[in-house]
Amino acid sequence: MNKITAVVVTYNRIEILKKTIESLKNQTYPCDIMIINNASTDDTEKWVLDYVSTNTGVHYFNTGKNIGGAGGFNYGMRKAVEQGFEYVWIMDDDCIPNNDALENLVNANRVLDGNYGYLSSVILWTDGTECKMNRQKIKKNYYETSHLLKENLIQVEQSTFVSLFIPANTIKKVGLPIKDFFIWGDDIEYTRRITVRNKLPSFMVTKSTVVHAMKENSGSSIATDSHERINRYKYAFRNEGYLYRKEGIKGVCYYIAKCGLNFVRILTQAKNYRLKRIYILLSSMLKGLFFNPKIEQL
Repeated sequence: MNKITAVVVTYNRIEILKKTIESLKNQTYPCDIMIINNASTDDTEKWVLDYVSTNTGVHYFNTGKNIGGAGGFNYGMRKAVEQGFEYVWIMDDDCIPNNDALENLVNANRVLDGNYGYLSSVILWTDGTECKMNRQKIKKNYYETSHLLKENLIQVEQSTFVSLFIPANTIKKVGLPIKDFFIWGDDIEYTRRITVRNKLPSFMVTKSTVVHAMKENSGSSIATDSHERINRYKYAFRNEGYLYRKEGIKGVCYYIAKCGLNFVRILTQAKNYRLKRIYILLSSMLKGLFFNPKIEQL
């Protein structure tokens, strides 16, 4: 395999970024590294520039402003393809791959002979349990690929941007992540764009493992999340409105049911700011009806 780069998007988390870069340098299968700095205000740029000056195969770009995780991955994946990399391995700055994570992704690529949309690693939390935020959605009717189970491959329908291995040809076919999402849902939209809308079979590689070093191992819920974080959900429900509209009546029905469930959960589980949580949910659903961002092609 030729020309792999790991694209790491970072913002103001220099200490965990150092651990991520170290884990990438220690991979048993070598790759280039591309660090995308979303205009961090800490010492990230100084450290990265020093690191780049003494380490080959490390590329650095500063976006100039905080364009969110979605914008950062859009930027980095574009740069990677434009610079001629054939495979792009994307992750957050708090993703710590096991030393053989990439080697096992490469082995899966060989088994599949390149016939897939993307590959995803198993994502654990710091205590070795499943990282709840990053659970892949297994394809229900995966029986036509059940013979690949012995190769440690499980067909999936959606994944997150925590250790996603994507051929440049996939990116050229389906386009880039939607930067206007800013945060939340960009990975779900993108991976479903690959598997559902473009019908490219994609797989979780069970021998490839990474640790997502989040502070807490909990899923996201507008009903129970802290009040400091609830404004972020305006992106979640707006973005999902666009996502599921693109999947037809089945997708729209799923979205309405999901929002209805969140409404009930706010009423029954929220301990504070109920009216604000309801307002964010309903107003974001409305915005999602008219949200129609452009998908950029290469």
